Amino acid sequence: MMINLDELDRRILNALQEDAAQTNFQLAEHVHASPPTCLRRVKRLVEAGVITRQVAILAPEKLGPALTAIVEITLDQQGDERQVEFEGIVAAEPAVLQCYRVSPGPDFVLMVQVADMPAYHALAHRLFATHQNVRNVRSYFSIHRSKFETRIAV
Repeated sequence: MMINLDELDRRILNALQEDAAQTNFQLAEHVHASPPTCLRRVKRLVEAGVITRQVAILAPEKLGPALTAIVEITLDQQGDERQVEFEGIVAAEPAVLQCYRVSPGPDFVLMVQVADMPAYHALAHRLFATHQNVRNVRSYFSIHRSKFETRIAV
């Protein structure tokens, strides 16, 4: 269910997407609202599910070797129950950062982050090769990330 957002809500959401670590006072100052109003608005946005989490975004290149794979998955049987089953399997895998049902083409596109090619091979065996309903896997490996953004225009 969509929530109606006014201009202050939009300013709050944009400011939090830029820096969720700012204090309520800093946020209120940034969006030109009083701190109590800002606190109420943020609480309402969290309760409505508009804000689902506040996280730190890490720089993978600063943490050691990393391999990003974009993986297309086609299932043998595409019924809703089988797609939900596959989503449950990949949801439990920490290396899978994002999972999208897509159409047309493959059934799923996954964004995967692992340490190296042996780690990817182990993941592919664990998630895809041993899963009876996976018909086709096509993997692309990132050689350079030129843009990465988490912000949603509001």
